[in-house]
Amino acid sequence: MTEPARPVRPRRSVLAVPGSSPRMLAKAPGLGADEVFLDLEDAVAPDAKVAARANVIASLAAGDWTGKTVAVRVNDTSTGWAYRDVVDVVEAAGAHLDCVLLPKVQRPEQIAWLDLLLGQIEQAVGLPATGIGIEAQVEDARGLAAVDAIAAASDRLEALVFGPADFMASITMRSLVVGAQPPGYDIGDAYHYVLMRILVAARAHDLLAIDGPYLQLGDPDGLRQVAARSAALGYDGKWVVHPDQIDLVNETFTPSQSDYDHAERILAAYQHAISPGGGERGAVRLGPEMIDEASRKMAAVVAAKGRAAGLTRNPTPIPTPTPTPTAG
Repeated sequence: MTEPARPVRPRRSVLAVPGSSPRMLAKAPGLGADEVFLDLEDAVAPDAKVAARANVIASLAAGDWTGKTVAVRVNDTSTGWAYRDVVDVVEAAGAHLDCVLLPKVQRPEQIAWLDLLLGQIEQAVGLPATGIGIEAQVEDARGLAAVDAIAAASDRLEALVFGPADFMASITMRSLVVGAQPPGYDIGDAYHYVLMRILVAARAHDLLAIDGPYLQLGDPDGLRQVAARSAALGYDGKWVVHPDQIDLVNETFTPSQSDYDHAERILAAYQHAISPGGGERGAVRLGPEMIDEASRKMAAVVAAKGRAAGLTRNPTPIPTPTPTPTAG
């Protein structure tokens, strides 16, 4: 029997919320981010880890998270906190949790460990089997080198996430501005290979690909530029670290109304063309362009992202497709 596919949850904007801040945890459910992850890792000081765990459990149970994907970023597997993060949070509040985000993933075995532990907890406390997904954060050279194996490590995996700050440090990039081009790098994009490598691994295993944060809060133009870069490649969303970044990132990862309308017209016209009533043609002309099965696939991507963002098609007439001229 084929296993049901994991849900595809919208993740245009993914808001990081420190587990050590009850005020921010209380505010997060009312913000416009598609996903919120409650952070037990980098945003929490070592002495505050245990208290943050309790805060996160209380927030998951008490908050109204309707309409959002909700995740918890646990500490990485090299620390003494990771096991207890997973056990305490999932046992107490797993019914309110969509995903566990595992940072600093370098090997597929780390994902397998989390998968096994989640399964044991689900069985012990009566949660649906495999109901909690996993997001894997790739943050260094070793993780990138193993990204294909990481992407294939568990059926629970829903997304690969790029962690730019740790990655920049791991390759000794000469920059202190996370996500921006390093000073002196004036040819191309210093992050293109990394972003594309993660994206290809994600798509090869039907996963979402999420870009990491841009930490310059007073620079909306810089945020727009880096978000547009990853959106153009095909990324599904980007982390945000402040509520002021949410609307800009949501907009950037939502197709324009004109692109969405055009994609829906292509889908409708192609469906008509391949039907008996449309002559069962595989390639037709729609206005000034030729469309075929490849066009349908491209349009389906844009249409799916638009629908997920809540767009509706403008009621404009669909041009009647005409047969493609043949040679000879």
